[in-house]
Amino acid sequence: MKTDHLDNLHPWHVTPAYARLIQAELVQEVEHGNRLGRIRHVAGVDIGFEDGGRITRAAVVILRLADLMPVEHIIVRRPTSFPYVPGLLSFRELPAALHALAQARIDPDVILCDGQGYAHPRRFGLACHLGVLTDRPTIGVAKQRLIGEFQPPPQTRGAWTPLTDQGEIIGAALRSRAGTRPIFVSSGHRVGLETAIELVMACVTHYRLPETTRLAHHLASHPARAH
Repeated sequence: MKTDHLDNLHPWHVTPAYARLIQAELVQEVEHGNRLGRIRHVAGVDIGFEDGGRITRAAVVILRLADLMPVEHIIVRRPTSFPYVPGLLSFRELPAALHALAQARIDPDVILCDGQGYAHPRRFGLACHLGVLTDRPTIGVAKQRLIGEFQPPPQTRGAWTPLTDQGEIIGAALRSRAGTRPIFVSSGHRVGLETAIELVMACVTHYRLPETTRLAHHLASHPARAH
């Protein structure tokens, strides 16, 4: 996936205030409806840190959607260049993720990110940011809620309830597996919410997380396996 130039589309070494201005500009480019072609390969992206947070470790795992068989994985390590600031995690994590995606031999048709998409205080979480920069369909799949209110979904696999903020539906609380806590799905770019939920469930097997981000999380969070 040729994205090696994309980390230069806007500056990354900026103040938090300037980063919010970048978000305010780029959020206008987010597409909330479906613009999808044939989906053969899906990717999961997750980020871990080493050396007390000084090194960012990005993991990308690409799977065939038909059987969820992993066909490629990439690990990239880069010096961390942005502090931990809630709501601005994409500025800390995306430079390494973009370089990992740039090394992929297989071009994913949809990217599932371990993090937020539209369910973000400024409606521009990591999945939206990545989607706009790459112009790829992206989905946010978060383990925890960042903002919004929801009613617990029924204890049925695939059941979901709206995640709302100030009267607006910003995502979904999805029961990916009966008997587990819900995950939080939101649109990133070029994927509507209901389609995002369907795609996430198409990637779920026996675990709470879809295989895309579950496998990426495994690589990003276990340095001994990330070689």
